[in-house]
Amino acid sequence: MKARVYKSTGSWYALKTEDGQLINGRVKGVLKIDGITSTNPIAVGDWVDFEMENELEKTVMITAIHDRDNYIARTSPHKKVAHHIIASNLDQALIFATLKEPRTSQGFIDRFLCTAEAYHIPAIIVFNKADIYRDKELDKYAELEEIYESIGYKVFLVSVKEKLGLDELKLLLQNKTTLISGHSGVGKSTFINAVFPEMALRTQEVSEWSGKGLHTTTFAEMFDLPGGGQIIDTPGIRELGIVGISRQELSHYFPEMRNLLSNCQFNNCLHMNEPGCAVKEAVQEGKVHMDRYVSYCTILDSIEDKNY
Repeated sequence: MKARVYKSTGSWYALKTEDGQLINGRVKGVLKIDGITSTNPIAVGDWVDFEMENELEKTVMITAIHDRDNYIARTSPHKKVAHHIIASNLDQALIFATLKEPRTSQGFIDRFLCTAEAYHIPAIIVFNKADIYRDKELDKYAELEEIYESIGYKVFLVSVKEKLGLDELKLLLQNKTTLISGHSGVGKSTFINAVFPEMALRTQEVSEWSGKGLHTTTFAEMFDLPGGGQIIDTPGIRELGIVGISRQELSHYFPEMRNLLSNCQFNNCLHMNEPGCAVKEAVQEGKVHMDRYVSYCTILDSIEDKNY
């Protein structure tokens, strides 16, 4: 029998079967996935096979994990050399950012976009709290909107508090599995409650159904949307450590650089000090924005020079 993982609570997993039944499952022995080493063998969004363990308590034993279409990962919060899969089988990722109270750095946004590119997940950028922005923040938003839209990203300015700009976002979420991420305090949960107020009861229901009194460290939790689709809410991410990307690969995950790579003089060009570099030339000509190049250099510097 088949089910999808909606939440991880310690050694237990909250599952929903294909016919909509809510059950709790745990892993039998050690489940290994070829080519993937992570701190969590099973992630929210996974499809799994199971066998009934206790019919009365609706508990099951997970016996296998289906191949993932994709997944998004970060360095483990507890073990920097390991990586943690945030969620899997995603149609898109939505990063919530703010330019004030708190301010999301462009470096964080670029790390998120780079990670999404690496795992082949379309990303959307949402700047929240427009109601508190003054001219300074609005000018900055206009600059960032131009930078990101010019390289193919969808960018939105919204105020969850004032319910401005939410209808278009709501349409984007329908019938898709969407990861919602960002720093704490940027308004992710408020957005979910504002756009789908009927979900408040469902959220409470999931928490009651999946909480078995064990120590819970929830990295992500999935909810069904009214009318079709799912959203995966994540706790606020303080920093997003890049994993599984080599120094040589990094520029492939910057769309504006990817189109220039074949013009570099050297195949293994890192776009730093090499002669005949098409990327550096594009930066000088303003075709690649300097802020994006600075983000690239900062991320490159954080990646250890080793083979993945």
